[in-house]
Amino acid sequence: MKRKRVSLYIGISIIASLLAMMVVSLFYTPYPVTEMNRDERFAPPSANHPLGTDNFGRDVLSRIMKGSQTAFFVGLIAVSVGGLFGVLVGAIAGYLGGMLDEFIMRLMDAMMAFPGILFAQMFVSIFGIGIRNTIIAIGIMSIPSFARITRSGFIQHKEFEYVKNARVKGVSNFRIMFSHILPNVLSPIIVAASMGFSSAVLSEAALSYLGLGVQPPDPSWGRMLNESQVFITLSPWYTIAPGIFITLIVLGFNFLGDGIADLQDRQQ
Repeated sequence: MKRKRVSLYIGISIIASLLAMMVVSLFYTPYPVTEMNRDERFAPPSANHPLGTDNFGRDVLSRIMKGSQTAFFVGLIAVSVGGLFGVLVGAIAGYLGGMLDEFIMRLMDAMMAFPGILFAQMFVSIFGIGIRNTIIAIGIMSIPSFARITRSGFIQHKEFEYVKNARVKGVSNFRIMFSHILPNVLSPIIVAASMGFSSAVLSEAALSYLGLGVQPPDPSWGRMLNESQVFITLSPWYTIAPGIFITLIVLGFNFLGDGIADLQDRQQ
């Protein structure tokens, strides 16, 4: 049983470590993240700069720490937006059924058929680049996955005896949906949220890499990758550091989601 929980433990450990770094960065970074020092441009990793410096002499570790705020903030808000609307839409479609269900799910299918990153690029190109529109775009991208998972759970549970008994007692549809059924279908939604968080972080990094997300001088791991690729032979640590942290946070939430899903399978 312990072996089966390895994914969960790994995921918790990675996310807890990155979250701790993010919390520390709210109050402290080794150097100001926008402080430039031309005399220390491309300095290699050392005691003073554990991850080296960038092309402006800025401390890479400080910017990595500050960039974790962007990753967690974008992931949290985007998943919350996608989850809120996705669960609401999926609950309505699954519980009420009929033509409304057909219409909603065909709309979700159409959204899923459109490559998410292309939609995000189009959205921020139309409404403006920046972190706010990046979050909105990523949140919209995540709605269909939450909607489909929620709908599936509602279709299954609305035929259970406890729901039929509630209808007989005159309980309103709204209360049945969100007080009776929703708590019983939360487990797969939580797994979807964990996976969605890693997707949101990766999407933000991709948009920032393309120059459509977080704008200078604010640090973003994706933006740091973009800025560092020109100097990869001169200072490889500048490229490796943000790449490693993007990989870690994505793997962490994927491991966490897999671990939660394994626990659910054993409980069923």
